[in-house]
Amino acid sequence: MSTAVSPPSAPTETGWQRFQRDRTPVIALWFLVGISALCFSSPLLTALHLLPDYKAQDLALGPVAPCAAHWLGTDLLGRDLLARLLQGGMISISVGLIATTVALLVGVVYGVVAAEIGGRFEDLAMRVVDIVSTLPLTLIVILCTVVFGQNIWMIFLAVGGVSWLTMARIVCTKTRSLKNRQFVEAAVSLGQSRPGIVLRHYLPNLSGTIAVYATLTVPGVMLLEAFVSFLGLGVKSPMTSWGMMIKEGSDVMEQCPWLLFIPSVVFAATLLSLSYLGDGLRDAFDPRTAKK
Repeated sequence: MSTAVSPPSAPTETGWQRFQRDRTPVIALWFLVGISALCFSSPLLTALHLLPDYKAQDLALGPVAPCAAHWLGTDLLGRDLLARLLQGGMISISVGLIATTVALLVGVVYGVVAAEIGGRFEDLAMRVVDIVSTLPLTLIVILCTVVFGQNIWMIFLAVGGVSWLTMARIVCTKTRSLKNRQFVEAAVSLGQSRPGIVLRHYLPNLSGTIAVYATLTVPGVMLLEAFVSFLGLGVKSPMTSWGMMIKEGSDVMEQCPWLLFIPSVVFAATLLSLSYLGDGLRDAFDPRTAKK
């Protein structure tokens, strides 16, 4: 009686299996899903009157420490801190996701095109990346917000526009190594077009690297946005972000410590979770650990 042999697992499936065995990044993933769901559902919760409007002021109430009526307290203008925390999280997480998406699109296209053309063009493209990397990128973002105004979409583009350099370098190196693989040479000999090779062979093999880099880029982007907001160049009031809330809390930390402590803890926990998630994905999809 013959025994059925199951087909070998795909590399991506094997990577996810290794990822799920590591509890820390899995817990970090669930925390990120939970905090993101809460933040992005805040407009719905406000519409259902389950959460106060983050813009609603009560000057007579003023700053109140956490209590039954306001679980996380209120700020100097009597605005509910929980509502503002969720609204600020929606802005900060959106900046991280959208800016990272911009960085990935620019970096992947730039790196693949540079490696695909190769030769002197690739050398020149990578020298451009090296030169731009030496510029003070934070200063560039600040200048963009000063010149073009404190528009939330401008912040998305400015932060994303300076975060693609590492991705371009990584993708270029990986694509160059894929060009010499047998399956790519077989596709070329069969007459497959270069765009087809990029879509069918390069991108699937780059997906793990792109996913790892994305999770490691989001916290850096969020930190950059928080720094810009801390300088007063982020989103405009009454809109808020975690960086802006930390800035407002630091101004009154002695009188109202909860205004600094609460958003700082949530922001730090989110960044730490993103870092653990990125480390877990990197270890799971690292080919050097594939056989361990």
